[in-house]
Amino acid sequence: MKIAVLGFGTVGSGVYEVIKTNYETITKRAGEVVDIKYVLDLRDFPGNPVQDIITHDFSVIANDPEIKIVVEVMGGVDPAYSFVKEALLKGKSVCTSNKELVAKHGAELLEIAKQKKINFLFEASVGGGIPIIRPLNQSLTADEIDEITGILNGTTNYILSKMKTQGSEFATVLKEAQELGYAERNPEADVEGFDACRKIAILTSLAYGMHVDFEQIYTEGITKITAEDIKYANALDASIKLLATSKNVDGKVYAMVAPKMINDKHPLFSVNDVFNGILVKGNLLGDVMFYGSGAGKLPTASAVVSDVVDATKHMGINIMTLWSSKHLIPADMSTYESKFFVRVPLGEEETAKELFKIAKVVSVPDIDGEYAFITEKMTEGAFEEAAKKLSIINRIRVEF
Repeated sequence: MKIAVLGFGTVGSGVYEVIKTNYETITKRAGEVVDIKYVLDLRDFPGNPVQDIITHDFSVIANDPEIKIVVEVMGGVDPAYSFVKEALLKGKSVCTSNKELVAKHGAELLEIAKQKKINFLFEASVGGGIPIIRPLNQSLTADEIDEITGILNGTTNYILSKMKTQGSEFATVLKEAQELGYAERNPEADVEGFDACRKIAILTSLAYGMHVDFEQIYTEGITKITAEDIKYANALDASIKLLATSKNVDGKVYAMVAPKMINDKHPLFSVNDVFNGILVKGNLLGDVMFYGSGAGKLPTASAVVSDVVDATKHMGINIMTLWSSKHLIPADMSTYESKFFVRVPLGEEETAKELFKIAKVVSVPDIDGEYAFITEKMTEGAFEEAAKKLSIINRIRVEF
């Protein structure tokens, strides 16, 4: 089985390494030898054995009839989209780890693969090394999915975990994460929630069989979480996590990414540091948890190569994926119900009591000058309306 790898960055070099290291096991599981014939990259790699198979021209790969599977690990939408589409149209299966590409063009690329009786596989696009796409697509098909909630971004989970254990401010821990290589120099996609948003868009599209546009998903990052918020969470024996959620409530599908306070009864409570966790709730099966390394060179590459094995075993057979181009518009978030943890300056207690049904007042010994409380469950719209009449210091959704 001759394959081509597009991109020799972190994941691309990982794919090369996984195939070379586990050559015999992969051959046994695929039923034939998997051989990398080309690696596409703009750069040369003198002194590296990969140099012998480097090409700078995608048309060499597209027009080679020996290439049956293309691995796309370049990232971004352009030129990845045009390369992947051309490969599929020429009858080559594609395996990718590219969440931007899948979130934006997944439905279209799956349709081309279906027509050509080949496969477009993207296990590594959501949970890195955690298997979640295949279970949703093959193992959980007897259930209706009521909810998917995940910690889908290792960078933000690392930052929030360290803020909790160290008591540090966001900016301090972000700098530390950058120095350790957990956060990019420009961390916006992670800390503003955009990365998790694309991933929950993919999972929601698969769960409900229709295309969900990630730009229509309510998204809030972690940049406003402070050391004081963490102290309040600790006082409640809770943790703050960036959760990406899609939930079917009475036939309406809500989708959102936002920081939430959860306690030890929540299955994702103990998912810390750079690890990811995904909770799937089925109407008959109940709760299923997926946990592991959500990113990193070798875990992600391992998931990509598992797709290569799958594509090899199913050559000429399209593995059915229920994700149509019909759009699923997420429900209006103003009708979504949640509890809220709220901090207001001292002096606004009476107004807060008039505006909200308060379930619990929260105090921390070394935080003065403010009044903090948890509301009863209420709609997002009702909260926003009441919040206009207060000088809110911060507010975080609560799931306990």
